[in-house]
Amino acid sequence: MVDTVYCAPGNAAAGGMTPVAISDLHELADFAEANGVGLTVVGPEAPLCAGAVDIFRERGLVVFGPTRQAAQLEGSKTFAKAFMTKYGIPTGAAGTFTDAESAIACIRDQGAPVVVKADGLAAGKGVVVAETEEEAIQAVRDCFAGAFGDAGRTVLIEECLVGEEASIIALTDGETIIPLASSQDHKRIGEGDTGANTGGMGAYSPAPVVTDELWEQIRVEVLDRFVDGCRGEGLDFRGVIYAGIMVTDTGPKVLEFNVRFGDPETQAILPRMESDLAEAMLACVDRRLADVTLEWRDSAAVCVVLASAGYPGPYEKGLAIEGIADAEGAGAVVFHAGTTMAAGRCVTAGGRVLGVTALGATVAEAIASSYRAVDCISWQGVTCRRDIGHRALARDAGR
Repeated sequence: MVDTVYCAPGNAAAGGMTPVAISDLHELADFAEANGVGLTVVGPEAPLCAGAVDIFRERGLVVFGPTRQAAQLEGSKTFAKAFMTKYGIPTGAAGTFTDAESAIACIRDQGAPVVVKADGLAAGKGVVVAETEEEAIQAVRDCFAGAFGDAGRTVLIEECLVGEEASIIALTDGETIIPLASSQDHKRIGEGDTGANTGGMGAYSPAPVVTDELWEQIRVEVLDRFVDGCRGEGLDFRGVIYAGIMVTDTGPKVLEFNVRFGDPETQAILPRMESDLAEAMLACVDRRLADVTLEWRDSAAVCVVLASAGYPGPYEKGLAIEGIADAEGAGAVVFHAGTTMAAGRCVTAGGRVLGVTALGATVAEAIASSYRAVDCISWQGVTCRRDIGHRALARDAGR
């Protein structure tokens, strides 16, 4: 049973914020030790890739997440692509480049559409799905010009897979792997899946594209092979693996791995979970996940992300937010992301500010409930996509 939750760095909704920066891994371990924290869950990718789990375990602290070496499955797209290729996990063909000239030559040879990826961590913004050669070449030049810092010193040029995306998130203790409910994210900033890639503008669960037959194929070809690969490479992975899947005409193919709960998919998935998440995470840490069975509500859930004007580019911070209580009163769960408190008021502090989630008997009902709650919330320049769940609605209409 969870009695107290401490958050670092926290936000306007987090009661138990720590006074320690999220980058100060040794100080965070000191805090966990001093406060008798029974389980630390490392959420963001940066501290995972920096070795937070290794540091906590060296101190004898209970921590949920992959080690630094295992976290390279997200921290380096080159590492992840080689891992998938070695262990037969279906994925798109790709080439790796450390200079702009070679990458541009590949683009001219391959043509467009094509996907350009910065190798390292880029806060969900290091991927460009280029429709033209010129767009792809500019993305390469941006990477090597430092648009994503060290993350762009190596670039992947990847085939552009065609199909419908699905997000598969699973718990694993390195021996057993249990998927959570399926979901589908909406990466593009604009409606109709147009504009720049973002960290995610909304999600819904379950994703109708993930049929029973497809689930079985993903289990065998992706999840089981992932665990086999971790064992084969000696990777200590006791945490969450997220597989971004493209459902193509030839089957599911992995677009990317994340080594953490996906955002905003998790905000659509967890409200449907009836099981104790903390107990499941502890079972991962203790390598007894085989004893766990996850239970789910039959209802659907939809999360709509409210963002600052200008995101994923520059945006203003410190704008007062109104109507959160009204949205919660309408039955929604409001997840805080880029918020903080200033002069006793909740204000914006990031690009993606809030995630508004509602349940419904169907995806259509959950969409309607979520947008009713969204319309309760306001701040200067607030923006959101108005078509979250459109693929699910189209599937229902086509039946």
